[in-house]
This record gives sequence, structure tokens and C-alpha cells, in this order.
Amino acid sequence: MTRIFFLHGAADRIQSTAQWLQRVWTERAIAPAARPAVLVYAPAVEDAERLDRLLWTQPALSFVPHCRADSSLAGETPILIAERLDDPPFDTCLVNLSNELPAAFSRFDFLVEVVSTADADRLPARERFKFYRDRGYPIENHDVSTGMQCAPMMI
Repeated sequence: MTRIFFLHGAADRIQSTAQWLQRVWTERAIAPAARPAVLVYAPAVEDAERLDRLLWTQPALSFVPHCRADSSLAGETPILIAERLDDPPFDTCLVNLSNELPAAFSRFDFLVEVVSTADADRLPARERFKFYRDRGYPIENHDVSTGMQCAPMMI
């Protein structure tokens, strides 16, 4: 059954997602080839573009290997940013940056919901939380308002 993690209290949803991906990528004490793949669902083009830029530039002396899901390099890249979930290339971890229930989320081992303090994010996230809870999915909540140090390293 899919394990669901809500990272709530983010000042900026996209920035917090970039920080979480950076932390997952750099703090794993395993070989890069053994790190699980992450699919970031960002249906809003501007969110996908902003996340892509942040992963290239922040922090300045680091790099998180990623690309768009429709890139020719997608088959060899561990973090993909997708604007659609038509045919996910893997089923390890899905990060949801939409305000809707992601299609086929239950095929993933992990689902990460990044939620900002903005009502436009927070209110739809409450509905998704209720949906998952009512169907018996295991849910963990992590307040990331003070930073990503308390975010889970589940993958």
C-alpha cells in the first residue's frame, strides 16, 4: 500500500520541493545508482519550469540530476518532472505539486504531498488528506515551516 507523506507549512511549495529533492539526493548514504527514482508531478507549466531552474541553481555548489519526463535523457535520469501522469516510467516515489488527487497514485510506493501555507494549496490538500485517510492509506505529517531538516528521508 502506498505510504503518504504530507510536508505541510512550506512558505513556498516549489522551493520546498527543490530543497526536499536536494536533501534526498545528497544525504542518502548509498551509491547514486542505488537511489530510487522520483517522479515530480507538476501539471502547471510555470511550476515545472521554476522547479527545473531551482534544481539547476540551488544550492550554488550542488547538482540534483533531473530532467523533464519527455526528455530524451529521461530513461537515465533519477528525478523526472512531469506535467502529465499518462504513463509513469517507474513507481517508486511520486511528488504531487497539483491541487488534485494524482491519477494512479496508488501504484507508487511513496506519495509526497508538499503543501504551502497558502489557502490555494492548503484547502485542497485537506480534501486529499481526508480521501487518503478514509481509504486507510498510512499517512505521516511533517511540519516543514522551519525547514527541511524535519522532512522524512523515506526513500
